[in-house]
Parts: sequence; structure tokens; C-alpha cells
Amino acid sequence: MAEKKRKRVVILGAAGRDFHNFNVFFRNNPDYEVVAFTATQIPDIEGRVYPAELAGELYPNGIPILPEDDLEKIIKEKDVDIVVFAYSDVSHEHVMHLASRAHSAGADFWLLGPKSTMLKSKKPVVAVTAVRTGCGKSQTSRKVAQLLQEMGFKVVAVRHPMPYGDLRKQVVQRFATFEDLDKHECTIEEREEYEPYLERGMVVYAGVDYEKILREAEKEADIILWDGGNNDFPFFEPDLWIVVTDPHRPGHELKYHPGETNFRSADVIIINKVDTANRDDIQKVRENIEKINPNAIVIEAASPIFVDNPELIKGKRVLVVEDGPTLTHGGMSYGAGYIAAKKFGAKEIIDPRPYAVGSIIETYKKYPHLSNILPAMGYGKKQIKELEETINRADADVVIMGTPVDLRRFMNLNKPAVRVKYELEEIGQPKLKDILEEWVKNCEKLKKKE
Repeated sequence: MAEKKRKRVVILGAAGRDFHNFNVFFRNNPDYEVVAFTATQIPDIEGRVYPAELAGELYPNGIPILPEDDLEKIIKEKDVDIVVFAYSDVSHEHVMHLASRAHSAGADFWLLGPKSTMLKSKKPVVAVTAVRTGCGKSQTSRKVAQLLQEMGFKVVAVRHPMPYGDLRKQVVQRFATFEDLDKHECTIEEREEYEPYLERGMVVYAGVDYEKILREAEKEADIILWDGGNNDFPFFEPDLWIVVTDPHRPGHELKYHPGETNFRSADVIIINKVDTANRDDIQKVRENIEKINPNAIVIEAASPIFVDNPELIKGKRVLVVEDGPTLTHGGMSYGAGYIAAKKFGAKEIIDPRPYAVGSIIETYKKYPHLSNILPAMGYGKKQIKELEETINRADADVVIMGTPVDLRRFMNLNKPAVRVKYELEEIGQPKLKDILEEWVKNCEKLKKKE
């Protein structure tokens, strides 16, 4: 009897969901052969190889990571049967354009869902995700962690992957101190997500192999907090699922993948930024919740900003540096730094583009909606140096850092800088504390612990 031919697969990704889908669904599956990953969104991640040490016995040479732009060529040259889409925070239209490209080249187009990709934990999992990048998920995650800690639980955060370096060194990463960030050569994007937890004395896990990560986290956690990236759905099956929406982008909760999945699946939906959003836009989000997920508990919240040394801003020419992903694939044209500049009386917000160097110039070309703000791009040592040079070249009196990470930790800036922080503040009832206390009381996994 002839041996059954393995279906040939290419996985479209951005160094995150793609690796996870491979690990949990394809790695040891004899029915499929993954012939390539593709890469997009993040600079300089194509041209690598998913190493044999991670790919398993069926892949002794590892798996090449190729540019997504070459999709049709890859399908033809590698005789691909199935194209699997596996990244996040893109419009439904974007996804279907890729489906059309796959179909026109003769391949099937797949989206793997929660049942095929979510890992089950022995410990309770609270997941915090969003409908878009930049909704305020990070401060929500921090608030949830703080409240659970105040109830006496050991909370360990597990962050959606950002493995942009040597994948063999990033299988399981545990961060407990700022020195760990240096040891793992973390990018700015990684530091932005991990530092706020470390400041609170928490442990954070991330990496490439989330089965192994989960098992390590379970050893030291009463409750696991899944801190989702972009607008992806969780890698772990949640016992409580909290989703953050943004009324500055009303309707996006139904237009982006897989944010709409989160929106439809949520146990709790937070309408964030109600202090700065238009009431009509807030109402539009509310109406979409009532129509799509009427059983979700709804919380309205603000994201008030706090600035160290706000007196340095008044009357000054300022350079505003904002969180990179929020501005790039998140599509926002401003962030907390811009709001702080306006609130505290900056004389002028300067245009950073004339001072940009290297890949920062390319970022502005790729994202033409950006003008008077500088995205904190830092996906590797070279790009971090280019960001530092751009900041130092800028003709400004003060740098306003609207980034979750303090850039001064790893950059030598030649001008004064102030840091903007923002926290979640619920308005009215219900409050997260009440919801979490009720959930803790009814959580079967916690009852078993007792």
C-alpha cells in the first residue's frame, strides 16, 4: 500500500501565532509537512530559519522563514496545498486578500481556531485581550494582576510571544528582574510589556514553546494571567476572558481579525478611554456589544495619564515618542505622549521626520499617517541605535516618552525627558474588583486548591 502523501503547508505569520500554531497542531502531525513560514509586520524577521531543535523530528533541517510578498512564488515552487493564516491585528479585508492570493495560486486557505490551538491549564487562567493594538490592554492586565495580588494570590503573567532574536535561546523565557531583560537582549517592544510587571515584583514568562512555558508557569502560580498581544485570542483556554475596546476607533471591534473573535467570546468587555472619546462613538461600541455579545459584563473606564515633571513641558518645543505597535499596525496617529503634550502646555510638537535615520525613515514611508510623533521602533540593537540617533538629532527642548518603557534605561539621550504613564480607572459600576471577587468565589480550579 502506497504511503499517504503529506499535505504541504505554508504558515503566514509575524513571529508569534505562527510558531504557536505550528507547535501545537503541525509539529508532530504526520499528515502535514510545513515547508515554510512567511513573515510580515515586523522588520528583519524573514530570512531566518525555525530551528530543527524547535521544529521536531519531522524537520531535521528546520523550516525556512520567507517574505510574505513572495507567497504565490512559494506556493508554486514548493507545491503548497494549504496556506495557514496566523498573525493578528489586520482587517478582515486584508485576510481575504491573502485568501484570494492563496486560492488564485491553487492552495486552500485555513484559519485555525481556539479548539485547535488553545492549551488547557491545571491552574485558573484570566485572559486579557483587545479588539485592536493600543486599546489599553496593558494597563488592564496590570490592574487585574494588582487586584488578584491584593486578594492574596500568586499571579504569574504569560505574555503573547515576541521572539525576534535567536529562537533557540527563546524557547522558555522567565523574567523576574531588570537584569533578565538585558540577559535576554530584549527589544523595546518586549521591554514595554515586561517592565511594568517587574516594577510590581511579578514574574513574566514568554518565548516560543507555550506548552513548556505553561507548565513552568503552573509550578509557581495560583492564577495565570494571559497578557495577549495585538488583538490575538489567547494561547491558553481562559476561565475568565476580559476584552478591551477603544471608542476612538468605534466599529473596529467588528472589522479586524481576530479582534472580532475576542469581542464575540468575551465574558467581560471594557470600553476604555471614555474620558477622551466622543459620546456618540462610545454609544456605537455599546450598541455593538448589545447586538453581538449581549451576555458580556460591560465596564466603562478611563486611561488617565500621569507625567513625572510635567513642568518641563510647559512652553517648550517637544519631541513626542509613542509606543511603536500602537502607531504602526495599530493604525493610531497619536498616543499618550501627544495627549500629555497638549494637556501640559507644550509650545510646539516638532515634526521628527527631518531627523530620522536608517530604518526610522523607512517606517515613516511605510506608515504615512504618522507625522508629528516618533514611533518607538526597536526590534533589534541596530534599530534601537537608529531610534536613539533620531531622538538626539531632533531640534527639541524636551522628549516626552509616551512609551510603557523608560527609554533612558538603555539609551543615552542628549536632552531632558519626561515619562508618561497611564493606568486603568473604572467609571461607575461594575468594577473589575467586584467581577474578580465573584469569579474567584465560583472558580472550580481554585476550589480544588483549597
